[in-house]
Amino acid sequence: MKNSLKPFLQTNRVEAGCDEAGRGCLAGPVFAAAVILPLDFYHPLLNDSKQMTEKNRVVLREIIEQNATAWSVASVSNEEIDELNILRASIAAMHRALQKLKKKPEFILVDGNRFYPYKKIPHQCVIKGDATYASIAAASVLAKTHRDEFMEKLAEKFPEYNWQKNKGYPTKAHRDAIREYGQTPYHRVSFRLLEEEQLALF
Repeated sequence: MKNSLKPFLQTNRVEAGCDEAGRGCLAGPVFAAAVILPLDFYHPLLNDSKQMTEKNRVVLREIIEQNATAWSVASVSNEEIDELNILRASIAAMHRALQKLKKKPEFILVDGNRFYPYKKIPHQCVIKGDATYASIAAASVLAKTHRDEFMEKLAEKFPEYNWQKNKGYPTKAHRDAIREYGQTPYHRVSFRLLEEEQLALF
């Protein structure tokens, strides 16, 4: 099974791919990753992390972390999300991930359509970039798997919310738990935690 990802936008500059995970969640941080891949990197399983099984994401995470020229993962807490808004928080997480890279990129590829310039390094936003470029796809895998791991650990403290399964996303079971048990210190209070008719409970 061959994937159709493009290896790079430019091969003459050190290119980092960036993506985030957890924007649409009701609880937990937003995570972001930055990945610089070697010119010859290829793996048939690599794709947009949302199109991959959890098992394949875990396999790819190890391969990416072992073979990338440089990689890093960073997060922005739910309190910061409430303070900044989710768009600014997602970009802040990407900036933190870029800051942690052991090799400085000369060009940044970003999934989506919004980004704030980082240290005067040129960048390009790519809608559905995680299904287009290998470095963004790799970043999507790292952001997703690191965030999932964080939420699974958090689920041990707050088992009622089923975070080991829903990872903080607005599933019916998650919203039912908020209705029954209230919100935790990890919930994003600036988000609509319950549907319109339940807002009066808060």
